[in-house]
Amino acid sequence: MEPASRITPFKPREDEVQPLRTPPHNFEAEMMVLGALLANNKAFDRVSEFLLPEHFADDRHGKIYAAIGKLIERGSLANSVTLKNYFEQAGGEGAATLAELGGAPYLAKLAGAVVTVVNAIDYARTVYDLYLRRQLIDIGEEVTNTAYSFDLETTAAQQIEAAEQRLFNLASLGNSERSFSGFATALRKAIDMAEAAHRRQSHVTGVTTGLIDLDRKLGGLHPSDLIILAGRPGMGKTSLATKIAFSAAKARQDWLRNNPNPAPDAVPEGGVVAFFSLEMSSEQLAGRLLAEQTEIPSDKIRRGEVRGDDFLKFAQVSKDFATLPLFIDDTPAVSVAQLRTRARRLHRTHGLGMIVVDYLQLMSASAGQRPENRVQEISMITRGLKAIAKELQVPVIALSQLSRAVEAREDKRPQLADLRESGSIEQDADVVMFVYRAAYYKREPTREDGETQEQYAKRHEEWQAEINLIYNEADVLIEKQRHGPTGKVTLFFDGAFTKFDNLARSDSSDDGH
Repeated sequence: MEPASRITPFKPREDEVQPLRTPPHNFEAEMMVLGALLANNKAFDRVSEFLLPEHFADDRHGKIYAAIGKLIERGSLANSVTLKNYFEQAGGEGAATLAELGGAPYLAKLAGAVVTVVNAIDYARTVYDLYLRRQLIDIGEEVTNTAYSFDLETTAAQQIEAAEQRLFNLASLGNSERSFSGFATALRKAIDMAEAAHRRQSHVTGVTTGLIDLDRKLGGLHPSDLIILAGRPGMGKTSLATKIAFSAAKARQDWLRNNPNPAPDAVPEGGVVAFFSLEMSSEQLAGRLLAEQTEIPSDKIRRGEVRGDDFLKFAQVSKDFATLPLFIDDTPAVSVAQLRTRARRLHRTHGLGMIVVDYLQLMSASAGQRPENRVQEISMITRGLKAIAKELQVPVIALSQLSRAVEAREDKRPQLADLRESGSIEQDADVVMFVYRAAYYKREPTREDGETQEQYAKRHEEWQAEINLIYNEADVLIEKQRHGPTGKVTLFFDGAFTKFDNLARSDSSDDGH
């Protein structure tokens, strides 16, 4: 019998042994890249568009690549001899020494490693691809470790958002590979846009707003543009944004109905709209649209003060707009990363023509970002919205509040300086528009002390005459437009239904400046 003190060590079966996995890398490809650059410095211009020193798995190769770049930027020749001198003369804390890099023999080995300089770009892409794979592994490990560690201050949803942000940042690295395009190419695209606008029934280059004078001034809402629509509370900016969103979706719905089998070169009208309503619920927003279309005041709909035949109107509107390509997300305090993810998903499944955000100041910075103050946070949000507009090639309308400085002035017309955190908003926006209703500030006069009845009656009569002229009017003040004129557009406004529409008047807009 075998003594109890002798224990046979455990040996796993061969099929149970997991091979040791190392992060993906290709040192030979890295050496080929460096050798090609040393043989032909001109290749650096193309490779450096996307490849950085930190993309090399071997830290020595990254330092040599950085040194090659510095020598070329100085106008010097980069070869094994000049690199040797560079590292011998390099001083300062953290500077790599020649010995650490393998000495002069290693530089000579790199110079002789290249077979042909023609494949320098292919080798560089291999190095870059492997770097992305290593970063994906790091992100995956961090996501796993974070999920295992239970933190009361960080919810699972916030962890997902932080992971999405890191993945987006990683995906965005490849955008730097875009290079110059010839003027002929850019000119061709501009002519194609003009041709598409000519073939559209609305004759606008972008997505229609449904408001003739506004479309004429803006040329529609252009892809990749960030449009700021601002106003003081009570001016109707949400109603105007709703009108624009509904009109764009309705134009797309009508176009699809009239073109069930569109030709490949057909130019569609309108667009699928994503409406991010941070202030109102989706039911409230739908109620507004229902009130506008049925011309039944929304407050009566909310209180249930409707007649029997009103439900026939509701049924007809529901039938007409059952396929309306308008999608509402009423998540409160949505972040830029969440908005981007949901907009991308909608873009993949239904296509996307426009994004509306109501409103800017209710958004939050993405998880993982730590802005020092609110101004910096708003700057991050506006830059993020502009990036989304460019990435998805759609216009983004972001509503914004105005500061109370407007109320302190005698002239209540808003100005660019009235934008809250105006610096970043004004800088990032392609178009800035203000909604202004003069009638809002024309309160009905009350009789003053010592005033006779005749004097009060005269003042009231003057007020009535003035209010009759402007009661159903609202101005959209275009204070900034990168690719068009600024100026004023006057619209029809129905206060009973908070509804904007075209003004039946030939001089409804000025010439701008």
